[in-house]
Amino acid sequence: MYLLGLDVGSSSVKASILEITTGKVVASAFSPDMEMEIKAPRAGWAEQAPAQWIEHSRRALDKIRATASIDLKSIQAIGISYQMHGLVLLDKQGAVLRPAIIWCDSRAVDTGRNAFNALGADYCLENLLNSPGNFTASKLKWVQDHEPEVYARIHKAMLPGDYLAYYLTGEMNTTASGLSEGIFWNFRGMAVDDKLLHHYQIDKTLLPETVETFSVQGLVTARAAREFGLPEGIPVAYRAGDQPNNAFSLNVLHPGEIAATAGTSGVVYGVTDRVNFDVKSRVNTFLHVNNTIDAKRLGILLCLNATGISYAWLRRMFGQQLTYPQMNQQAESIAVGSEGLLCFPFGNGAERLLENRNVGGRFDGLNLNLHGQAHWMRAVQEGIAFSFQYGIEIMHQMGMAISTIKAGDANLFLSPVFRETLAGVTGANIEIFNTDGAAGAARGAGVGAGIYSSFKEAFTDLTKVKEVNVEPAMALRYQEAYQNWKQKLY
Repeated sequence: MYLLGLDVGSSSVKASILEITTGKVVASAFSPDMEMEIKAPRAGWAEQAPAQWIEHSRRALDKIRATASIDLKSIQAIGISYQMHGLVLLDKQGAVLRPAIIWCDSRAVDTGRNAFNALGADYCLENLLNSPGNFTASKLKWVQDHEPEVYARIHKAMLPGDYLAYYLTGEMNTTASGLSEGIFWNFRGMAVDDKLLHHYQIDKTLLPETVETFSVQGLVTARAAREFGLPEGIPVAYRAGDQPNNAFSLNVLHPGEIAATAGTSGVVYGVTDRVNFDVKSRVNTFLHVNNTIDAKRLGILLCLNATGISYAWLRRMFGQQLTYPQMNQQAESIAVGSEGLLCFPFGNGAERLLENRNVGGRFDGLNLNLHGQAHWMRAVQEGIAFSFQYGIEIMHQMGMAISTIKAGDANLFLSPVFRETLAGVTGANIEIFNTDGAAGAARGAGVGAGIYSSFKEAFTDLTKVKEVNVEPAMALRYQEAYQNWKQKLY
């Protein structure tokens, strides 16, 4: 018997099949082979057709069916991880009204800034723990202001994972964690924030009904079962944004524990039991997946939009024939500090880390007589790690101590240069585990469906595969390189 995890990113959809009794991932696949299309009708905009997420979920399952000797009819429950902060709009028939406005879209920055000023910093930070910023609530207000004919037809406003769950089950619902990531949630009242909705003139009925993160959230319909080759009537039993889910996949559930990921975007995510905020909303606080009334669990999230996409851009610039492992090998040939070549990886929309400014990416210190291709490879990886450290310093100011960072064995964490730079500049141990978001979503489904009796049981096969720490003398070199980078940030 198996569990299915679907991880819907902006680049691809990954499906993983987890064997219930052993806790091992026995098959996985992703689709498409190259990145999914992101459309930018205007500068700073980013949209995707939700139909892409459905198509590539189906294709990933088709790949598993074609290559693995697994009967998908033996799947007992489904968990969903999804790209955060997006906006999907449905009419009363469940039809999508416009392309999804996704996480890296910057169009609602001014909308959120105006709301922050109108509602007041004290109210927003003490109740929402964030500025309304460029999050889902502000994106919905943008549609109201700029596309009134679309807004008038909205029946429900959803996050990307809500939409996939609806497509599978026919149930329109969301989670409190999801509402918090959209900045719809009041952390003092532990309910939807009426004052923000009133300011934005958004009717509360546009938000779906709330269900528990770990629970039976709907049953797969006969139509979806035929389309995906799944058993009819099995539950979607877990749903979480990609970063809370990444933390969950690493068994990061308790105060003081830290998770990181370095995919299309890069994130450091720490769990706390304190209701806290950054006064400039450079890092953001959301409900973690295991938050309860009796045991507060909040996630402090540092996000860098242009992480993996910076490395992918570099690969395109130097020719698609280069593989990422080859790029990583080139980076290893260059000394710490890239001989003065600095990368500021901020070219993928407004960066919350920089107070929601869209400063663009840049390189500094280029010497045409010295720097070659390998320097660029290292400079980009160092720039991403240095950006993480810039945000981690803000998390320190909020009382978050960081001694160990857990990550999956994927994306930039496959690179020795990136792992060692992050360990050196933060002073933390880096622990790498045999998991990813799709596997985490499958484990979450097991908990939500009652197949696993506890989180401990769900993580019996989670294995540490690497550990990285840096000697003090080498750490000092990384920290000196970071200070040089930081001085030239602005």
